[in-house]
Amino acid sequence: MSAEPIKMPAWADILRERYLAGEANVFVLHGNVFDSYPLGKDYAALPRVLDSMLAKKDSLLELSLAQGVRIVRSQRALPSLDGLQEKGLGGALQYLESHMRTHHNTAVVVPYAETLFPAAETHHLSFEERAAVTTLHRWSLDEALGRSDAIIILVAETLTSLAPALLSNPRIIAIDLGLPDEAARTEAIAQFAPALSAEQRTRIAEQTAGLRLVQISSIVSDHGRADGLDEAARRSYIAGLLGDSPDAASRAQEFARVTAGMSRQAIRALIAPATPEEHEEGEDEVMAVIRRRKREILEKECSGLIEFIEPRHGLEVVGGNGAIKTELARVAKALREGDIRRAPMGLLAVGPMGSGKTFVIKAFLKEAGLNGVMLKNFRSQWVGATESNLERVLAMVKVMGPVALVIDEGDRSFGSRSEDSDGGTSSRVIARLKTFMSEPENRGRVLFIMMTNRPDKLDIDIKRPGRLDVKLPFFYAQTDAERVEIVGALLARHGMAWVATDAQRLQACTPLAGYSNADLEAVVLLAAASVSDQGSSISAEQFEQAVADFMPPQDRNMVRYMELLAALECSRRSWLPAHLQDLSTEAMQAQLLQLQHIIH
Repeated sequence: MSAEPIKMPAWADILRERYLAGEANVFVLHGNVFDSYPLGKDYAALPRVLDSMLAKKDSLLELSLAQGVRIVRSQRALPSLDGLQEKGLGGALQYLESHMRTHHNTAVVVPYAETLFPAAETHHLSFEERAAVTTLHRWSLDEALGRSDAIIILVAETLTSLAPALLSNPRIIAIDLGLPDEAARTEAIAQFAPALSAEQRTRIAEQTAGLRLVQISSIVSDHGRADGLDEAARRSYIAGLLGDSPDAASRAQEFARVTAGMSRQAIRALIAPATPEEHEEGEDEVMAVIRRRKREILEKECSGLIEFIEPRHGLEVVGGNGAIKTELARVAKALREGDIRRAPMGLLAVGPMGSGKTFVIKAFLKEAGLNGVMLKNFRSQWVGATESNLERVLAMVKVMGPVALVIDEGDRSFGSRSEDSDGGTSSRVIARLKTFMSEPENRGRVLFIMMTNRPDKLDIDIKRPGRLDVKLPFFYAQTDAERVEIVGALLARHGMAWVATDAQRLQACTPLAGYSNADLEAVVLLAAASVSDQGSSISAEQFEQAVADFMPPQDRNMVRYMELLAALECSRRSWLPAHLQDLSTEAMQAQLLQLQHIIH
């Protein structure tokens, strides 16, 4: 291994130490393998970093699906490789083994290792793939190869994409190339954009958590692409967009520094969008631009896997749910103040459909000042892809903190499934998620929020304290006064005023008993539609007409069933409505069984 005193990434030092200690001669580099890494005074891609690390090796060979065996460099003449590719993977591995045994001090690098040693049950692998896995397994245990100073480095984006037999071998060591932490991002930004002040570098480093260095470079450094705009051209173009607005020249300079590599159309969409986005409280324009670029990059990279949540309102706009709002306000305060002891590991929001779970949780994220990421459909029909998708999301979330990972309809994504129905994928996914959820270092950094109306379908161990500590029950409004409060909040949210006395409002809401929050919003929108041409006020009579005209789609038995499930999951009896607080757990379970027979 190279002993040159040049700066290397931290993972390179780990690999070097473990190799020199004789712990293994086969390594798997996984995770952030497509990034740039510090190399001396520069930043370089992984192949160049590995080449520098292995500079003292007599020969460096590469094995890939596309090119077969390739001689990267060698200190001695090697025989021609003509015809070797025709012998397939088996022939390539046989050549490499022969070379390592006859030529000491050899390094072999295998990029995209998952294409040669794919994750699958053994009986699903071809004979050639099984032979390849066996060969690599044998190399790792071969003492003669170890004495010959051979080293084999596999590169794969996720461990779950590699054959499990390799990972269970104690003589094959996996090293995670994690996403850069804040210190690494700050240092890289100073290299990419030296004109930025120390304060700007620090703030940008905080805002770009979850991005690779190569992605941060695309935001803050000027690559001078022939098809792009240099910084001067961007500054001039942005100044034109800003026109005569206050401080246009200085703002254009700041925007130009964080729009590297972007076209005119992209800059216009970001700086002067047709529908301007609201800034976070206390957030300046430049940080807002970086936040939007970060969101676009991550959503594109994790295409279809995640969606960023951009809540516009806090808990002040939520009607009803008094006890829930009080608890969420307490949690939000603890998170804002960094009080980790009072911060839960996770929240479980349970209750019938249309009871306001999603809206309240989004308002909570705004209240707590948390970045919110919604986990979407990460399941795939391809072997190993589901686990790989989940690993990608968890790795990103790990460095984005403080962040909330929101999982809607959790029973569908993480409900109990038969091993036979998906080959054990669900059990592996749930096991991985449970491990991640219970990691102590996530407290105060990663908040899991799961929402469902069928908590009975969730894996029981995922709901235990230490993973989902606080279980919040959501119910339909229980009293006329609560329904009045919710309707008032809905009208205010839609910019409408309710011109009616308190008595008229209570009377109008009496027929709405048993309506969900979604039903109440539908009534409000129906009333608003009737006055769209007459202003923004709704009279008592107009609202009553909308109530009489609306027909709620409800299955009362199913709603009652979901209410009982929520009550049984609830963390505190005091959060339950009055008619459920006095029921014993046994009585609730008995009613649940009766309804179960009716529903099914």
